[in-house]
Amino acid sequence: MEVESISKVIPGIAILVLGILEAIGGLYLNDRRSKNDFTIELISLVTLPTLIQPAIFLLVIWAMQLFAPNLEDYFISTSFWWHILAFLILDDMTQYWWHRLSHVNRTMWKLHRPHHVVEEMGVLVTYRNATLYYAFMPGIWFSAALVYMGMGYVYLFYLPIKLVIIMLAHSETKWDRILYRYKVLSPLAWIIERTISTPSTHYAHHGLTAEDGVSHPNGNYGNLLFLWDVLFGTAKITRKYPTRFGAWNQVKEPWYVQLLFPIIRSKDPRSELHSIKTNNDYDPSVDFKEFNR
Repeated sequence: MEVESISKVIPGIAILVLGILEAIGGLYLNDRRSKNDFTIELISLVTLPTLIQPAIFLLVIWAMQLFAPNLEDYFISTSFWWHILAFLILDDMTQYWWHRLSHVNRTMWKLHRPHHVVEEMGVLVTYRNATLYYAFMPGIWFSAALVYMGMGYVYLFYLPIKLVIIMLAHSETKWDRILYRYKVLSPLAWIIERTISTPSTHYAHHGLTAEDGVSHPNGNYGNLLFLWDVLFGTAKITRKYPTRFGAWNQVKEPWYVQLLFPIIRSKDPRSELHSIKTNNDYDPSVDFKEFNR
């Protein structure tokens, strides 16, 4: 099997295996996940890799062939370590800041909100975001440019590794528990939890409120590397897992509103997705408060 095919297959196998393990554990048998939630998750899972990312890559490569033909494969002979560093900075670090911005800017929050309104974790949460959240994500555009400039071979390894780590960070399997169970593994745990996203650190990001002493809704933004949170002062490591997840505004908009906002908007005036700016707009940098229906 060619490297390109393996690169595409690995994330698919990972999400299938994790989904089966979660199903065996009973995650999808409770009543917290509605049909609306499943619809959001499945559509997001399909559209990002088959429509949004390919469209961005085609557009970027077309534009660069037109305006910067001399840059095609310009870096193909440089060290693969530089290629890795380029993707870590221009893709993963920019995604950290894009993610962080969505918890500060009220308009950006509305595009990221589908990722947080679900009340439980699981591998299917990984891709829950509005279409425009991904369409404008700088890291995808930068990655396309890097591939055009000759770094495509490294991308075939970088992307599946990143996706698998992000899936594992959202997964109900909580694979990092074994690192905290045995003292002999404590030094290894210290390194891993400060390097990549783990269930413990990313669950904290999805936790409902910081009042529980574990959750960190406005921090732990890292995707592949948790190192960005450590470097930029947004890290919180407790080695524990929140028990409550969700977001402040519990208005349940249809899947098409959540995914296609602001092109399609909520008909419910109580919803922050009713318009670009509403009386119910929430400052996502403020900790959870109960929503008055």
